[in-house]
Amino acid sequence: MKNLILIITLLFSVPVIAQDKDIVTKTFKVDGNCGMCKKRIEEAAFVKGVKRAEWNKGTHVLTVTYKPSKTNDENILKSVAHAGHSSELVKTTDAEYKKLPECCQYKTNTCEH
Repeated sequence: MKNLILIITLLFSVPVIAQDKDIVTKTFKVDGNCGMCKKRIEEAAFVKGVKRAEWNKGTHVLTVTYKPSKTNDENILKSVAHAGHSSELVKTTDAEYKKLPECCQYKTNTCEH
């Protein structure tokens, strides 16, 4: 009985360990202003392979946990830029930026919330 429990424990432990090797967490500076920006940035960062995305309004830092075998920094940040938010590595276009709601246009510094 002890051997059976040990074998079952080992079988379930190995896949968990193997999965952790293919996950990385990185941070990027991403421009934004408010809670609406936070939601938009986090949703845009959630491309295939991303497990977690969180943008901090105070520090403007996006923390992303993802599988490098399914995506990379450039794909994630291109998606965020396409949503209108520039990062330290990928800049948004003027047309995409202008689609943001007025309070989310971070270049103007006019957001009141």
